[in-house]
Amino acid sequence: MHDEICRRRLAGQFLTTSGPETGADVVRALGAVQAQDYAGAKWAVAQRTTGRTDAEIERELETGQILRTHVLRPTWHFVIAADIRWMLELTAPRVSAMMAPVNRRLELDRAVYRRAYRVFTKTLADGNCLTRSELGAQLARAGVSGATGQRLGHLMMQAELDRVVCSGPRRGKQFTYALFDERAPMAPSLPRDEALAALTQRYFSRRGPATPRDFAWWSGLTVADAKRGIALLGPVLERLKIGDTENWISVDAARLTRRAPSAHLLPNYDEYFIGFRDRSAIGQRVRATSTVTGGNALIPHVLVIDGELVGIWRRAFEKDRVVVSLEPHTSLTTREQARLTAEARRFGRFLESPVEVRVV
Repeated sequence: MHDEICRRRLAGQFLTTSGPETGADVVRALGAVQAQDYAGAKWAVAQRTTGRTDAEIERELETGQILRTHVLRPTWHFVIAADIRWMLELTAPRVSAMMAPVNRRLELDRAVYRRAYRVFTKTLADGNCLTRSELGAQLARAGVSGATGQRLGHLMMQAELDRVVCSGPRRGKQFTYALFDERAPMAPSLPRDEALAALTQRYFSRRGPATPRDFAWWSGLTVADAKRGIALLGPVLERLKIGDTENWISVDAARLTRRAPSAHLLPNYDEYFIGFRDRSAIGQRVRATSTVTGGNALIPHVLVIDGELVGIWRRAFEKDRVVVSLEPHTSLTTREQARLTAEARRFGRFLESPVEVRVV
């Protein structure tokens, strides 16, 4: 049962099947890719392509083919420019409602947002991109007080949800913001049911088999919305009874199968596990999923064999190389260790850097 779930999800997410050529095509297929760990998210996208490097994914972000913004749940995601408008129209009201209690405590209200947005519209016009601290300084000059720390962070998040700003190209290692209307192509609004059906199809075509609760967790929408999205798609989705639970998968994705052995060094917050409320399918070998389900927001990078969690890995950047430390949490065969080592070397090729592999 569990190996069937893992096998289908690995295939659907381009982890054991051929993926698209570009990072943008991966993000389009998945709908969105969680991205608060920027470096990890680029690796998550790249290993689902035909072999994109870190520099090539970075160029897709720099040119705006992929954007980074708050769109699902209160966290950052990669989305493609063509999807960002309709997706925010669908999900932003729910995310804003989740954040409202904290925003009230921070004394952020519509009056503050209006004053801040006027500053953003003026200072970011004509392709000007500024860092968060630079925008905070602009707000202070305009008389918007207290725009620092958590308050500034939540103000910027709301500006993303309200489609005022989104990610600009990085300046060195610093993130910048750009005006939303200058970065995202204009596109007509989608009726809510049409947008809901589109997001539902993206989810189940690449993450199935999954349940309505899984989709609700991933999207930040309600379970009622998830069930409606499934109903809207009708015969596009196939129902699978796995154990006592009803799961759904797109008809096209249901044909994707691959039983060959696989190994992956997945980054923290990878869609293979973060995209599900119930992650028990990947925890059979270590008899736990606390590594990727704990309340601690600092989820580690994880080792996966044939779709099953088997340990964690760490990256350390040295002057002339990257050191990848593999830390198994269960016994591995010699062949499994070799497969993980090969994946570590693949990570080095992604970084275009020599790699040293250490097994702890």
